[in-house]
Amino acid sequence: MADYEYDLLVIGAGPAGESAAMAAAKNNLKVGVVEAQSLLGGNCTHRGTIPSKALRNAVKQAIRYKSHPLFRHIADNQPLTYPRILAAASEVIPKQVRLHTEFFSRNRIQVHAGTAKFVAEHEVEVSDEQGARDTIVAKNILIATGSRPYHPDNIDFSHPRIYDSDSILDMQYTPRTLIIYGAGVIGCEYASIFSGLGLKVDLINGRERLLSFLDDEISDALSYHLRNNGVMVRHNEIHESIDCSQLGVTLNLKSGKRIRADALLWCNGRSGNTDSLGLDAIGLEANHRGQIDVDKQYRTKIEHIYAAGDVIGWPSLASASYDQGRSVVDAVLGREVRFVEDAPTGIYTLPEISSVGKTEIELTAAKVPYEVGRAFFKDTARGQISGEDVGMLKILFHIDTHEILGIHCFGAEASEIVHIGQAIMDQPGKANNVDYFANSTFNYPTMAEAYRVAALNGLNRVNRS
Repeated sequence: MADYEYDLLVIGAGPAGESAAMAAAKNNLKVGVVEAQSLLGGNCTHRGTIPSKALRNAVKQAIRYKSHPLFRHIADNQPLTYPRILAAASEVIPKQVRLHTEFFSRNRIQVHAGTAKFVAEHEVEVSDEQGARDTIVAKNILIATGSRPYHPDNIDFSHPRIYDSDSILDMQYTPRTLIIYGAGVIGCEYASIFSGLGLKVDLINGRERLLSFLDDEISDALSYHLRNNGVMVRHNEIHESIDCSQLGVTLNLKSGKRIRADALLWCNGRSGNTDSLGLDAIGLEANHRGQIDVDKQYRTKIEHIYAAGDVIGWPSLASASYDQGRSVVDAVLGREVRFVEDAPTGIYTLPEISSVGKTEIELTAAKVPYEVGRAFFKDTARGQISGEDVGMLKILFHIDTHEILGIHCFGAEASEIVHIGQAIMDQPGKANNVDYFANSTFNYPTMAEAYRVAALNGLNRVNRS
């Protein structure tokens, strides 16, 4: 006999699980949540987005403090160590936990602490740390268990000199040199953070260029600024083995190179948290990275079992996960479902990157006649005033219709600035038009004014031809 019964049971209280639970409660569904961690918020709050971005912000503030002429006369005898920066960044986590806890409490959502395991297609067993077990029956079940750093079998992650993107948030010393293996989004972000602290960083990339899904010009800018900040970027390199001692780490590459550092940060992919769910009991399978396949309704091959968030793979963004969770509730209620495919990219390097829409390579391959409008932040009054003069805004638009096809931004507050372009891109018909920016009045001085500058720059090219 079941201890609890729900219309929707959500396994995991990260962004996807939380948004699904809130949407279900507000639609008068009886909803329960299972969360393995002792505190709410999911990996996003405790090990992912929030702590890493808070850490980045702390480093950015420290860099500006040290470089700004107004503060150069102020002496600070305490060294800028990684533990010191980490402690300052960690102050945001309890605030986030309180916020998420209030959400569940305010909506009267029952949270079951423990790990969930499928017993049958409608039945889940939850076990807590003390060994107590509850049986939960639900009409619909959402798997939103998130992901964790991928661990190859031949690497000893228990060694005190080897870290992943979770355990690096527990490092209690400041290495002089650091190897970051994996130059994806997480690897590039941490390369920015640690080079900002003054560490010598080797960033090992298995591909020909950094973040090849980005517009080439933006990828090139990131590569330049990482190198300018002292990062040694090594492309087309694959690891062979790792030798560890109490004094440091040596990374042996298949190319024959041997790179030594005080510590190594492994950032080569993530795995879905599905291995303890007992999926075999209901005939579901995860792929080699622990991810579950879903259709455009976020359904697995079992009609009433859904999956969302990092556990389904791409795009693996907290922003997309929130939307996916709400979409699952729409599917449960038989409404039209939005399958999230158009989430903007936000990469919190120093400087940050954000984009939405097509890249130049994609438009060229599709033989779309387009033009480019650019605005460099160094030429804007607000950029000069605030000292944020690195970066640019780039608008891609159709030569004939002036339809906006892509927005790409590199520099301060890029992940905020991109949303202005995204809002216009999403307008129906002729409203999605670069002329909007050319004919609109922007506050002066602002970073947003770059849209007007970029629009006029691109339209001038069209008018010349």
